Amino acid sequence: MIATTAKNVDADFMRSAIGLAARGLGNAFPNPAVGCLIVKDGLVVGRGWTQPGGRPHAETEALKQAGDAAIGATAYVTLEPCAHTGKTPPCANALVDAKISRLVVAITDPDPRVGGLGLHILKLGGISITKDVCRDEAWQSNLGYFLNTTLHRPMFTLKLATDANGHIPGPDATGQDKWITSPQARKRGHLLRANHDAVLFGIGTLLSDDPEYTCRLAGLEHASPIRVLLDSQLRLPIDSKLLKSQDKAPIWVICGRDAPVRDDLQALDITIIRAPQNQPDPDWVGAELSKRDITRVLIETGPNLANAFLEADLVDEMAWFRADKTLGADSVRAFNENLLEKLAFTQEAVLQAGSDQLELYVKGA
Repeated sequence: MIATTAKNVDADFMRSAIGLAARGLGNAFPNPAVGCLIVKDGLVVGRGWTQPGGRPHAETEALKQAGDAAIGATAYVTLEPCAHTGKTPPCANALVDAKISRLVVAITDPDPRVGGLGLHILKLGGISITKDVCRDEAWQSNLGYFLNTTLHRPMFTLKLATDANGHIPGPDATGQDKWITSPQARKRGHLLRANHDAVLFGIGTLLSDDPEYTCRLAGLEHASPIRVLLDSQLRLPIDSKLLKSQDKAPIWVICGRDAPVRDDLQALDITIIRAPQNQPDPDWVGAELSKRDITRVLIETGPNLANAFLEADLVDEMAWFRADKTLGADSVRAFNENLLEKLAFTQEAVLQAGSDQLELYVKGA
């Protein structure tokens, strides 16, 4: 039996707060997805997470739920409480005003507007502080925000759906031949779209498959990500399903410097981003999306674009749906699997998705 210690209790509550924070992934940007628990006498009296659009903040939600029970309580927060006034007052001050007695925080905020100032305000308010509880878990769970803040690029997740050997249908596949994985696996794929800010894909995939790239899970249709198309020559068909679904989620099209001006596209409610190169490279794409406050990007595309982002060392996580069947001789490899070892990806988990497996990989430090 493992003895219960204050350290164990803090870790347990912090993991619960990290779980709450995950509810904000995909809809909290440009703010971080934060979770907060208010605990008194071993009982949770308030819980909160960052709401859509980044506000209200997690601490505000948890304190409102706790009410007067917050007096003398411990607050577990996955990220240092903010110390600057934006569209809402500083959360550090709110915690002081609520008269909590202790703060347990997973990680300090690299945002220079905060960067320890939130903790300083709390310390001046006489609040005891314990730092770095479940730090690594909190960093990974909010990786998009941290990369955006420190490296000025979003987090990229590469989503793959292949047969048992890592192959996908060849370019001549049509109709049902393109469905590799089970309905349950496809639902998991839609859930991935819901917890990312944007989904990135190339013109080749759009021309061959004519996808919508929306989230079609019941109750989560509103969580469809921004759809970002890489189309260097601006070949996007005006009758594509993508353009017919403008009302379901925003559409951004990144084209090359010398791509033609399309009057038919200019008239639509889409954003056209012209790169300084004829062939937008992954590093520039990452920096441009970061400038537009995107923190989490799901890459759903063919081998060329998948390999380009892998080779640029921009892929941070992989979600590999591997079906229990094998495709024929006309299939092609979904990506260069040698890059997994070269980039030090490690397998974090293997989950069942219907008759298929979902293999989750994280890039090593």
